[in-house]
Amino acid sequence: MRLRLADPASPDWSRAIEIGRARIYGRYFDAVDLLIKAEESLPPRKRRYGFVILAIDCLLVETIQAFKDGVIDTRKKSKKLFRKFLRNIPSFKSYFVDEKQANEFYEHIRCGILHQGETKKDSRVWSVGSFLQRTKHGIIVNRTEFHKKLKNEYDRYLNDLIENTDPRLRENYQKVMNHIARITD
Repeated sequence: MRLRLADPASPDWSRAIEIGRARIYGRYFDAVDLLIKAEESLPPRKRRYGFVILAIDCLLVETIQAFKDGVIDTRKKSKKLFRKFLRNIPSFKSYFVDEKQANEFYEHIRCGILHQGETKKDSRVWSVGSFLQRTKHGIIVNRTEFHKKLKNEYDRYLNDLIENTDPRLRENYQKVMNHIARITD
């Protein structure tokens, strides 16, 4: 089915946004929610899914920012996209007030987990406590709180698309979705 998205008032926009929502929720958010739920009844020290939860969520940080910016190929752009997300998105920016703090999360958590299967320096992943704590040589991130904030921000992004608060968001969304799914003309 080809969608008509040239007109911002087209009723096809709600379908196009729902396709994106279903894709991200169905492939990623729903799976992470199941992992978190599976460990809810366990004591914090017995919970083991933190790395896989953050691996998926870090993938989504980059994906969401790429959608917002209209970036089709993120090769050699990951660091910039990831740090931009942390520094500019409302739920995250107060925790990452400068490039150094955003870079620390990118290197210690994102790159550590995705490339070496471990966090770097003295950084840790936890399932209780505050969202983010800084230590002398690292950070401690609450994987559950990170996930909640990420989902909230994705939902906010979808709402911005629905409300058409910034026409560039729709242009960029359409560009990326054209590339991914070839759903529009």
